Amino acid sequence: MTQGLIVAAPHSGAGKTTVTIGLMRALRRQGLAVQAYKCGPDYIDPAFHAVATGRPSFNLDTWAMAPTTLGDLLAHHIADIAIAEGVMGLFDGVAARGQIARGATADLAALLGWPVLLVLDVSGQTETAAAVAAGLAHYRDDVAVAGVILNRVASPRHLALITPGFERVGLKVFGALGHDARFELPERHLGLVQANETDDIDQRLDALADAIASTVDLSAVRRAAAPAKPMAGGSSRRPPGQRIAVARDRAFSFMYPHLLEGWRSAGAEILPFSPLGDEAPDTSADVVWLPGGYPELHGGVLAAARRFQDGLHVLAARSVPIHGECGGYMVLGQGIEDADGHRHSMTGLLQVETSFAKRRLHIGYRRARLLVDGPLGPAGETVMGHEFHYASVLKVGDEPLVDCRDATGAVVSEAGARNGSVSGTFFHAIDGLKT
Repeated sequence: MTQGLIVAAPHSGAGKTTVTIGLMRALRRQGLAVQAYKCGPDYIDPAFHAVATGRPSFNLDTWAMAPTTLGDLLAHHIADIAIAEGVMGLFDGVAARGQIARGATADLAALLGWPVLLVLDVSGQTETAAAVAAGLAHYRDDVAVAGVILNRVASPRHLALITPGFERVGLKVFGALGHDARFELPERHLGLVQANETDDIDQRLDALADAIASTVDLSAVRRAAAPAKPMAGGSSRRPPGQRIAVARDRAFSFMYPHLLEGWRSAGAEILPFSPLGDEAPDTSADVVWLPGGYPELHGGVLAAARRFQDGLHVLAARSVPIHGECGGYMVLGQGIEDADGHRHSMTGLLQVETSFAKRRLHIGYRRARLLVDGPLGPAGETVMGHEFHYASVLKVGDEPLVDCRDATGAVVSEAGARNGSVSGTFFHAIDGLKT
């Protein structure tokens, strides 16, 4: 197994992504093959990882993925070093009682045996930073903290006041970063603006890598990495068809790389098309997949994309399965109202109507039992997924697709929809587990 480590923090906003992609780019510039991973469900951070490393980044999710799926992802992506970016705070996961793996970064660290490199936002702190790090390092015996990288250090004097505390608690300081506007990445409502929409992404990554290379002991970081514990592989992910037309552009970009890779490895052919470019799905496709993304930002273009919409209707009339996730689900519906209150007509293949004029956050893991056969799997099978969007549901009039529960087992009202061969869900499927 590849030697690796996990970049984590006490809380969101500490600078995990900044440090992670800077480390990845700096190590790659040393000639290393760097394999990136992201703990938990996320599309945006892995896209930055991919630009930084030059190879796809994969999600590792201890709540939503079967252990064999995790083992499969680790075994098939060998590199000189692996770096996994954590999610939220080191020990933050779902509050489901009785579960050993709650999707926390610490759960992944314990499962893999990879050491943790803590990113600490030390703005407004001196000695307290070491106390926080010591608490994190000793909270769980099965999680090893290799050391820290200090972020947002105000000055050399500030650094001099901070470091003695780490010497006292026995934690290594690998380096420190100061404030720099070049490190700031643009954001919007679901997180960072996507990597493929950030025109100067390479310049930003190089600036980060320059700073990391000059202030962080990269040799020590490499020595801190450890091999992953042995894990059995053998993913049971099945492609939904043999020729899968997948929407791929700025409006439909939220697709888990492990799913595409799994479909291809099982012999399926991926047929990409761009709804924003008014491209219809390939008429030879036996399944059409509309991923999530930001259709609400392109409502007018999608409403006018007649070839795209007509192509979907032609395939639906032939009973070709068509499935949409989150944004893709909304596009299969009657219409989307954007944040300014303008309604854009969509494909009308489902009865769902959604609005971003009154934002409402929907977020969390989903355990969904399929009520009928479809692209997600056969009736009765359980699909593990995650939901994250700000759309309000104005109406939905089709048959439910799933019996949907959250991580605690509570019923989730959004049960997806099905009309003939067309289906959709607000959650994104991550892995499938049979009941």
